[in-house]
Amino acid sequence: MAGLIKREIIEEVRDRTRIEDVISEYITLKSAGTGSLKGLCPFHDEKTPSFNVRPHVGRWHCFGCGEGGDAISFVEKIEHISFVEAVELLARKSGIHVEYEDNGVQSSRNQGEPTRARLIDANRVAEEFYIRNLLTPEGRAAKELLYERGFDDSVIASYRIGYSPNTWDSLLKELRKRGFTEKEILAAGLVTQGTRGAYDRFRGRIMWPIHSITGDPIGFGARRMRDDDDGPKYLNTPETSIYKKSQVLYGLDRAKKAISTDRKIVVVEGYTDVMAAHLAGVPHAVATCGTAFGHEHVKIARRLLRDTQAPGSGVMLHTGQSMGGEVIFTFDGDAAGQKAAIRAFQEDQNFGAQTFVAISPGGLDPCEVRMKYGDAAVLEIISSREPLFAFVIRSLLKDLPLENAEGRAAGLRAASPIVASIKDRVLRHEYTRELSGWLGMDETSVQLSVHEAAKALNAQTLAITATTEDREEEEHSTAEPILKERDLIRDPIEKVERAALEIMVQLPRMAQEANVQSLPSQSFTLPIHRYVFDTIQGAGGVGIFQNYIHQLLDQGVDEEQAQMGATTWYVNKIMDGAPDDVKSAIAHLAVEPIAEDRASDMWRYVRGVMMSLVRHGFMRQIADLRSEMQRCNDSEQQSVLFARLIELENQRRLFDETDT
Repeated sequence: MAGLIKREIIEEVRDRTRIEDVISEYITLKSAGTGSLKGLCPFHDEKTPSFNVRPHVGRWHCFGCGEGGDAISFVEKIEHISFVEAVELLARKSGIHVEYEDNGVQSSRNQGEPTRARLIDANRVAEEFYIRNLLTPEGRAAKELLYERGFDDSVIASYRIGYSPNTWDSLLKELRKRGFTEKEILAAGLVTQGTRGAYDRFRGRIMWPIHSITGDPIGFGARRMRDDDDGPKYLNTPETSIYKKSQVLYGLDRAKKAISTDRKIVVVEGYTDVMAAHLAGVPHAVATCGTAFGHEHVKIARRLLRDTQAPGSGVMLHTGQSMGGEVIFTFDGDAAGQKAAIRAFQEDQNFGAQTFVAISPGGLDPCEVRMKYGDAAVLEIISSREPLFAFVIRSLLKDLPLENAEGRAAGLRAASPIVASIKDRVLRHEYTRELSGWLGMDETSVQLSVHEAAKALNAQTLAITATTEDREEEEHSTAEPILKERDLIRDPIEKVERAALEIMVQLPRMAQEANVQSLPSQSFTLPIHRYVFDTIQGAGGVGIFQNYIHQLLDQGVDEEQAQMGATTWYVNKIMDGAPDDVKSAIAHLAVEPIAEDRASDMWRYVRGVMMSLVRHGFMRQIADLRSEMQRCNDSEQQSVLFARLIELENQRRLFDETDT
């Protein structure tokens, strides 16, 4: 079929891709025992991590929503791209040249359909084009403005800032010359379609490239330079298939490591603020791109912060940091900044991070603070942050005449709903006390007002809550088969069977050494377990794993890479062609943490599980024979059954002696 990537290239991509490195570019993973990692699922909202990764198997699975797969399927799902595009993306990262079945030509190129890779490449060409134009005489004014903001040539080059020439089609011509179709250029958001044809979207502006979390250029932010430019001061790339402003944070590709390590994210308002903060020693800074910090941004922050707190809990450690991490917003001190803080307050309780507001004296932004007072002043502003709850309440009270009864009453009416909406009851009680002090009113009156506001709030949100609960119940019902399957392992025999299958899927080399290939299918009592065992045997058994390793070693692949590549290939091999229910069961088995998490004791554990499985098999056969003998009235048949019973008892006794 035209456009299919050659199978050997797909296998090479799987072999050379470390799944934990790929997934860690999007979410923060932490150890969940030997050979297992865990994090918050990026595909559904959850408060406790249920997203599991088994690096040596090359598989991931979420026990909350049921999604799972390998590195390719993860990239497909999180980037919303096709299988071919996901393979191309991973191949590019590993330096693998992609070859196609149709004489090396990708079918989507032939059809002129814009792919993710082509859109990124178009943005990369545009990025280089803008950088070159910053060095021209026309770009000198843009460069001077950056100098005035405190950025030298090395910083400008590091952030890859450029300039779009004040022409109608300079970039369009460049992209056409580089082989891009007009359809691809338009889909990348780099040109605008007019009545007379396409023309450059950005003209005569300073250009900040906006990168995805993995560092790919996906769009631009452009600042107006000319007085005769009647467009907005800042103009961004329009929504495209790779650039969605509600899911993009400027500087995240640079800041993600510091955010994850320190469990802190600082949200500033502009591109130069991000740069200034990073240069001043705040590497956690990011900025939204032409939109408010919203729900999708919250999800990104939670994944990087490893936030596992219940909404609004804000549990504090002795260090003063929240167990869920810190989110610090920097806003101007004017009315617009206060409005932005209130919007952030609405989002804050969607995740458990302790959230703060940092505002500089005089309402200067971080870039202006750095220009005027230096790096230390930026650090001081961030460190002197104020809890968001307190900032919002105090902002409401700031302009009220609290020296008289009418002003205090107005302040109580305005602030009570804010305090009432705090979900953490302990925190709500503390802010009730704080509010009484700020208003100069007795605490009982304030408590009563907050209580009444809470009742009104509950009445208003009752319908929404009911709808949410219905939706959560539906989501729970979709995960029910997974939960039921896992609950079955409470039975000790089924637990041993499942442990044995986990070993066969995740540790095929040890399983082969334990001689599992000699087990009969009847060793497994649960039908799904028997189907999985038969599927593994039908694919060639655990021995095919070692055979594939030898093939890779013969091809010159180093041993560690061969081990990982063979494990991924092995799991895909046994899943290939299996019925959906068996495939799903194998996917679960591939990522479930093995009960023994110490590598030094792993062989003892493997041998113990297999011995237990065989022992249970003997006991089950003996019990079945005794039951059959009780039902049998034929003395001759009873003699045959008795002889078989004695034989099994002797085999079991011999096995027990060998085992000890």
